[in-house]
Amino acid sequence: MARHNVLLSLLFILLMISSSGTKYAESARIFTIVNYCKETVWPGITPGENFDGGGFELKPGQSIVFTAPVGWSGRIWGRSGCKFDKMGNGPCQTASCGNSLKCGASGQTPASLAEFTLANVDFYDVSLVDGFNLPLVVTPINGKGNCSIAGCDSDLRSSCPSELALKSKGKVIACRSACDVFNTDEYCCRGVYGNPVTCQPTYYSKKFKEACPTAYSYAYDDPTSIFTCSGTDYVVTFCSNRKKQVCTYHNHKLVCGGSDGLKSLMGRWWTLTLALPIIAALWMGF
Repeated sequence: MARHNVLLSLLFILLMISSSGTKYAESARIFTIVNYCKETVWPGITPGENFDGGGFELKPGQSIVFTAPVGWSGRIWGRSGCKFDKMGNGPCQTASCGNSLKCGASGQTPASLAEFTLANVDFYDVSLVDGFNLPLVVTPINGKGNCSIAGCDSDLRSSCPSELALKSKGKVIACRSACDVFNTDEYCCRGVYGNPVTCQPTYYSKKFKEACPTAYSYAYDDPTSIFTCSGTDYVVTFCSNRKKQVCTYHNHKLVCGGSDGLKSLMGRWWTLTLALPIIAALWMGF
C-alpha cells in the first residue's frame, strides 16, 4: 500500500547522491489547490508545515496557494463529508486523518493521493493504490522535462465494482482497493508477490487503469504512472478534467497551462475570471 512512497524516497536519495557537488534548483515550488467539485472538500497534506498545518476547507470553486521548499516530500488528498466544530475537531466520511482538521497522518483508505518528491528533478504521481474517493489531477506549469499531467479525472464512484464500493445511506461515496477489501498477498503485492515480476495487474487494478490511465492502479504500476519535471509549479485540482486549463501565479505573472500548453493571460478575460481566487489567496497571504 505504501510501496511507491518507499520508491519516491529511494528516488530522492539517489538524486541526492548523484547530485553531490551540483546545486539544486533554489526556487520553492508553488502549489495551487483548486476545488472544482460540487461539494466542499477538505484537503489533507502531510507533512503540512508549509500547507496551513496540513488541513483546511475548500468550498466549491475556491482555490488556495502555498509554497513548498525543494526537499519537501509528501502527499495531498481530499476529504469529503466532514463535520468539524469550531475547534477543528470532527469526523469525515472519506479519507479522514483522525478527527482533526489539521492532518498529522495520512488519510484513511480509500483515498485518491497526489504524491510529490521535490528535488533538482521532481517526481510526482497520483495513486489509487489506496482506493479512490475523489477525482484528482496534478498539472505542472513552468517546468522543464517530461512534465506530464498526472491523475484521475474519472469518477470511479459511479463505476466501482459492488464488492469494492463504500456506501453511506445507499450512496457510493468511495471505491476501495482490492487489497483493502480482500487483504491477500496477490492484491497487496506482498510476500511472494512483493516484486514487479510476480505482482501483475489484476481484474480490479485493470478497471482502475482503464478509467484513469495516468494514475497508479497497483503498487508496481510505475512506467505509466510516475512523472518527472524540473523547476515546476503545481496545480492540484479536485473534480476537474485533465484537459482543463489551469493557472498559477509565478514571478509576479499569472501563467496558465493544460493540454494546450502555456498561454498568456493577455486577451483572455475568462482566464482572469478563473485566476481571481488565486490572486485573492496570494494577496491574503502577504
